[in-house]
Amino acid sequence: MIRRTLQTALEKKLYDGKAIILTGARQVGKTTLLQTLFSNSDDTIWLNGDEADVRALFDNATSTRFKNLFAGKKNIVIDEAQRISDIGVKLKLITDHIPGIQLVATGSSSFELANKINEPLTGRKWEYRMFPLSFGEMVNHHGLIEERRLLPQRLLYGYYPDIVNHPGEEKDILKQLSDSYLYKDILTWENIQKPEKLLRLLQALAFQVGSQVSFNELGTMCGLDNKTVEKYINLLEQVFIIFRLGSFSRNLRNELKSSRKIYFYDNGIRNALIANFSQPELRTDIGALWENFIISERMKFINYNGIWANQYYWRTKEQNEIDYLEDIDGQLHAYEFKWNPNARVSASKTFVNAYPDSQFKVVSPANFDEFIL
Repeated sequence: MIRRTLQTALEKKLYDGKAIILTGARQVGKTTLLQTLFSNSDDTIWLNGDEADVRALFDNATSTRFKNLFAGKKNIVIDEAQRISDIGVKLKLITDHIPGIQLVATGSSSFELANKINEPLTGRKWEYRMFPLSFGEMVNHHGLIEERRLLPQRLLYGYYPDIVNHPGEEKDILKQLSDSYLYKDILTWENIQKPEKLLRLLQALAFQVGSQVSFNELGTMCGLDNKTVEKYINLLEQVFIIFRLGSFSRNLRNELKSSRKIYFYDNGIRNALIANFSQPELRTDIGALWENFIISERMKFINYNGIWANQYYWRTKEQNEIDYLEDIDGQLHAYEFKWNPNARVSASKTFVNAYPDSQFKVVSPANFDEFIL
């Protein structure tokens, strides 16, 4: 069993009178983690919002009905809770009227997409995001040397638990995940009639990892209008498949102010979408592959360690660029990501002149563990 970073954080919050909300893409290990926390099945009731009869239990629910339904239980776990209508109000009823019980709800999307939980549960919840396995979790599992040796494998196949636990079956598992399972919620909620256009958009984004993206260009490639492209990208963010970085601008007139880059939370999903599992040394896109891996791992590290950082990239109209920026307590940290550890790279003079107090570092396979551990 690979111990997840969030386990310690969740253990500290149990039985303090608040609900625990655990979000993350499907198949990242949310249910497995909760089964570890609540191993005594007699004390816990497990419900799955994907099941129609479970959703029916919550129709016209009252506090009295919930008390009868959950009598004698110490823990209530509701998986895929975003499938239950008005879930926020119903979670509030349980939290307010059944004292001493620990309520945990998981979702493979941001609940706000379908249900609005923030207002009903204000002051009544702890919320956590779970990702696929991280470099740090695997280092804790079997050591830094072993995990560094597996870097080529991780670049190609990513960190979904099923992938890590079934070596040799990576392609088959990733095909199932990338075909439709990860964005099942989008197809359900939005009643998308032509899912092939959503897949085409994902493929276009996969080919443009590390580059600026234009909604207009993406729309032309996929046969979608700009508004639909933006809507689909927002939905894909809500179900934790992709995330975007905006451009940083503070001083210069020629800094790009409204562009964006889009990355995948997992390299394996990205590679499955473009059907390319060639070894790193044979790839023409190794720079983009490395950049996606490092930025996604940094996202996990920041979230799990409670670091408050604004994240950007930087570029000017003259094509001066910094791959990645963090603004932490007013201090700018600039990073360039290079697959070749011998590449000589220095910060853009334009950037250094505009932000002389910033810090700059190159991240390569020689030193990447310092950046994400």
